[in-house]
Amino acid sequence: MSALIIFGLLVALMLTGMPISISLGLTVLTFLFTMTEVPIDTVALKLFTGIEKFEIMAIPFFILAGNFLTHGGVAKRMINFATAMVGHWHGGLGLAGVIACALFAAVSGSSPATVVAIGSVILPAMVAQGFPKRFGAGVITTSGALGILIPPSIVMVMYAVATSGMLVEGPNGEVVDAASVGELFIAGVVPGMMLAAFLAFTTWYRARKNNYPRLPKASFRARWTAFREAIWGLLLIIVVIGGIYAGIFTPTEAAAMSAVYAFVISVFVYKDLTLRDVPRVLLASANMSAMLLYIITNAVLFSFLMTHEGIPQALGTWMVDAGLSWWMFLIIVNVLLLAAGNFMEPSSIVLIMAPILFPVAVRLGIDPVHFGIMIVVNMEVGMCHPPVGLNLYVASGITKMGITELTVAVWPWLMTMLIFLVLITYVPAITLTLPHLLGM
Repeated sequence: MSALIIFGLLVALMLTGMPISISLGLTVLTFLFTMTEVPIDTVALKLFTGIEKFEIMAIPFFILAGNFLTHGGVAKRMINFATAMVGHWHGGLGLAGVIACALFAAVSGSSPATVVAIGSVILPAMVAQGFPKRFGAGVITTSGALGILIPPSIVMVMYAVATSGMLVEGPNGEVVDAASVGELFIAGVVPGMMLAAFLAFTTWYRARKNNYPRLPKASFRARWTAFREAIWGLLLIIVVIGGIYAGIFTPTEAAAMSAVYAFVISVFVYKDLTLRDVPRVLLASANMSAMLLYIITNAVLFSFLMTHEGIPQALGTWMVDAGLSWWMFLIIVNVLLLAAGNFMEPSSIVLIMAPILFPVAVRLGIDPVHFGIMIVVNMEVGMCHPPVGLNLYVASGITKMGITELTVAVWPWLMTMLIFLVLITYVPAITLTLPHLLGM
């Protein structure tokens, strides 16, 4: 009954058009004031302790790094490098767009930032070369979603924050801890590369089938020049992932390092940003960080209410008693998350759903790291389909295409992503092999 009241109130508030973060906070306060005897002091304390987590500091730093790289010419050099390598294949510029998105995703951590940085440069070039506008829009909108799967990823940090400190009893009575940010980053490497390959194959196949333009094959000298110009941006991948794996710094410290590194190469190496532009970038990053932190704060309260009412535990007990197997549970989770993606943006979905679904997953013997990556892939799909797919709106601003037309344009790549989601869901080895090899 408590669950029905809480979710009914939340849905009712969201249907009024109220922002999700405020809807979460009002739902919690209304329920606590009217239906429980929880002291309001507890709410204030929970608000403070809920966001007093070292991992949360990674979010504003990754946002800042992504903004420096978006405005600092790094994307343009990555596109030139990718074009030099694969431009002569069928659909060369489209393939270059997929590879450039994958490379930029490995330094930014944000999907919309990847769409803006790569799409604003490569889409006009594709149209000028004779590619249909729909083809280019489909490639960039879906490939931009790699920004939250290829580490570093802000959504992975959100999942780690939402489940941190949760010690759940596994199927054999053992206590299972939540996944760390570092484990999730390493686990995202292979799935990220696989999805990039899947999207690249779809791009190549459609380009070959429709005989889209190809570029002349670049000489070794041109490829070397493009690589040399892009090397400063590419080194950031090694700084972040290499530093975390080598134990030189934590994911949060890696985020701070990436922000400083991005500032240095944008302002002093590539010189595409001047010191006069820096306050504008800082303000944009602060605005986005404040929005996400406000959502996190209210989601922490919502998670506290769920736990206080025993909803995750009751759900887990019900599913285990009902004889629900792990593969049936994962089908339900995928359908639930894809449905939520129709109405909510990824950060809110992860922060609301992860604390509820995580204990059930652990009780059914599902690895926390595998479960986290599966949720991230679901969020990728949600960013590319209407009505609130964030990448669709970002791409719409770049291409000047309507949401309906963009939805038709992304369909072949969206189907590819759904096939990949099924693969990730039921073949845990794709996610877990690399972390196990590295002893994580």
